Amino acid sequence: QVQLAEFGGGSVDSGGSLTLSCGVSGYDYFGRCLAWFRQSPDKEREAVVETDGYGHPNYADSVKGRFTISQDKNTLSLQMNDLKPEDTAMYYCAAADLFARNGRYACTSVYTHWGQGTQVTVSA
Repeated sequence: QVQLAEFGGGSVDSGGSLTLSCGVSGYDYFGRCLAWFRQSPDKEREAVVETDGYGHPNYADSVKGRFTISQDKNTLSLQMNDLKPEDTAMYYCAAADLFARNGRYACTSVYTHWGQGTQVTVSA
């Protein structure tokens, strides 16, 4: 059974940094088909970064150059630098399933495993 649990959120001033962590258990695809999402009350849920079937990250334009995803053993991390007030949101880690088709790996389009979320608040 896949279980995800985020921690490390908090409050920070604009321009500051935070590192979010997500404990991952029961998941067999190291570094692949994992993602960080965020949602604030006035916006739709947004994919911040997603790793594909080969572990390559794809970042949202709004965070490119500021956020970095990494995984060490059973912990998925999101390093967030130069934070802005618009980064304020609940952040979730998520996992999809990996499959192979025509000799290539891909991720299912639906993330079936989610953590409970951790709040990030950035003050102007």
